[in-house]
Amino acid sequence: MSWIAQLSITFDPARPRYRQLTDALIGAITTGRLQPGDRLPGSRQLALQLGVSRNTATAAYQDLEAEGWVTRTVGAGTRVNHKLPPAPPGPTPREGRSPPRRPPAAGFRVLARGDQSPHAGLPPGATTLRWDFGVPDVRLAPTDALARALRRALRTKAELVLQYQRGSDMVTPPLPRALSRMLGTRRGMAAEPADILVTEGSQMALYLAGQALLAPGDTVVVEHPGYPGAWQVWESLGARIVSVPVDEGGLVVDDLADRLARGLRPRAVFVTPHHQFPTTVVLQADRRLRLLQLAQEHRFAIIEDDYDHEFHFDARPIPPLAALDDGGVVVYVGSLSKIVAPGLRAGYLVGPRDFIAAAAARSEVIRLQGNALMDRALAELFEDGEIQRHWRRGVKIYRRRRDHLAGLLRRRLGDALSFRVPEGGLALWARVHPSVDLTRWADRARDRGLVFRTGDVFYRAGTPPPCVRLGFARLGEDELSRAVDLLQAALP
Repeated sequence: MSWIAQLSITFDPARPRYRQLTDALIGAITTGRLQPGDRLPGSRQLALQLGVSRNTATAAYQDLEAEGWVTRTVGAGTRVNHKLPPAPPGPTPREGRSPPRRPPAAGFRVLARGDQSPHAGLPPGATTLRWDFGVPDVRLAPTDALARALRRALRTKAELVLQYQRGSDMVTPPLPRALSRMLGTRRGMAAEPADILVTEGSQMALYLAGQALLAPGDTVVVEHPGYPGAWQVWESLGARIVSVPVDEGGLVVDDLADRLARGLRPRAVFVTPHHQFPTTVVLQADRRLRLLQLAQEHRFAIIEDDYDHEFHFDARPIPPLAALDDGGVVVYVGSLSKIVAPGLRAGYLVGPRDFIAAAAARSEVIRLQGNALMDRALAELFEDGEIQRHWRRGVKIYRRRRDHLAGLLRRRLGDALSFRVPEGGLALWARVHPSVDLTRWADRARDRGLVFRTGDVFYRAGTPPPCVRLGFARLGEDELSRAVDLLQAALP
């Protein structure tokens, strides 16, 4: 058994000794020192030769047998499993080492599409401030109320929220009922619980909508500038993207109508009509009605992402397209992540019942039944009014932050930035004066401890105008003041 003498094991006190012996023996098999069918010494002999206890040797053999590396039979002893393939030729690594690092590249073809996230490339945590594209302040989240709701759900409904539920066995969850009431009272939408599919965030809702609507080669019309996360969803499903411009009145529906007249046949049109992403403009009423009319005439779906509907500061929010839809053409995407906290990943789809059934079937493929515990807790927060109270508090705080930022920018950077104060939403869209080198400005700000992204990530083609989207919700007023200080100091 010369191979035993060649086993070089330097035992690490931080790892179980028997497991290190197991790894060493696996190394002898995978490098060809032990071949399929070779007989191994008994546990007593192996222990003596390697200077370990017999219990260690026995435990190693038991692990090897359980993992299929060896077979153990009475009378035949322990042998390397004869069904294992012979080891490939190559250099022999040292046995007893830690498991090898995972190779950095896949050994198979990967259909890579690149990182299209608008947040890609930001340095991790080294900066003082990070100006996002518009997310809420998690420091305001109702964490105590959520924790109480989660505990109550576990204490009173543990059997329902912890067991598998599929198909006809599933109990009707309470969150769609709560969403149905909210959509009726706050959005003017007549949506029954059966018309609502709860998802893990709005991005998942977009993906499931695409799964239920699109076949490879289908066309999706998107806003330009627009939301790169949605483009990535449609392209991942093999769809062809057609961009239609956005102006101060939202999507230029006349442009879409002209293209339809010339033969464009989209399967869907994706819009963010309430606070257009990224420009924050509201789709005008006449364009809303015209878009609904075109959808019925040309039989395409309108995928409406009701982005930041909850945060409207200066007037009553405009009802969503889904509230005006009498032709069954609107698929509505909503989210609770902005109201409660983005990390909860709580979204939902609303649409015609046959569409919701198709999306739900595809949802089961990737997540089975969802997060029953969190859904029940969120439903309770709706029922006792906590979400509504938190939302009202958030609107007041974010309005103050919006006004604070707008005032600072006008006083300090009015020559470099031009913008319209948004009626709602959690970010401000600003044009940069052509004389300012925006890329250099961003680099100089980063050097001073402030990260912000330029607005070119929201454009698909052509030369984008110099612009920035500055989220004001996540930063307090003192932090916004400091960010503007840094922005002014970095101005080239």
